Amino acid sequence: MAIDLSAFSRFTRTFQAGEMIFSEFEPGDTFYLIQSGRVELVKIIGDIERTLDILQPSEMFGEMAILENSPRSATAIALDRVRVLEFNAQNFEILMLGNPQIALKLLKMFAKRIYDSKRRFMILTLPDPQSKIADVFLMLEETQAGIDKTAESREFRTTVADVAHWAGMSVSETRDTLNHFVTQHRVEIFPDHIIVKNINDFSRFVNSRRNKIS
Repeated sequence: MAIDLSAFSRFTRTFQAGEMIFSEFEPGDTFYLIQSGRVELVKIIGDIERTLDILQPSEMFGEMAILENSPRSATAIALDRVRVLEFNAQNFEILMLGNPQIALKLLKMFAKRIYDSKRRFMILTLPDPQSKIADVFLMLEETQAGIDKTAESREFRTTVADVAHWAGMSVSETRDTLNHFVTQHRVEIFPDHIIVKNINDFSRFVNSRRNKIS
């Protein structure tokens, strides 16, 4: 994202590695745009803390506090020394009104972030590892560009570690679950991509699991 925000350098804040930026459920009236470092978003699902995302420079987080005036939906933790731009309702309004091109780009980012957050939350609420991982592939089907959709099989340019991240699971548990799918002839695993033999089969599987908990 090539957005010049140098005029807003006075809103810079720095967090040290391991420092909590904000906590789930606390009130919030600010959001953040990462300039350097990585930020982990975690959420309590049941009694287990799950990683929702690991954000990189140029990504934003905490925007729901501005858009919905709601409590924090996750905890944000600095993984490295993190430098961010911190916006509240007042300076965000100045940013939007004074920079229409920036405003349009930020609004598009908001829309994508909201979709990604809600879609990943849907994955985490599924009841078992198999359905979580199957739904990760359905999410990739929805969002990953350049997928050949002319047949039932799908080739996803992703790794076991990536799938583990999106499913909120450990790499070892994810690998075990994927290997179970391999024995069922439902997936093939390669170092830089994974093939799902029948994406419609995964869709039916996930929908049946989701219907049981709805």
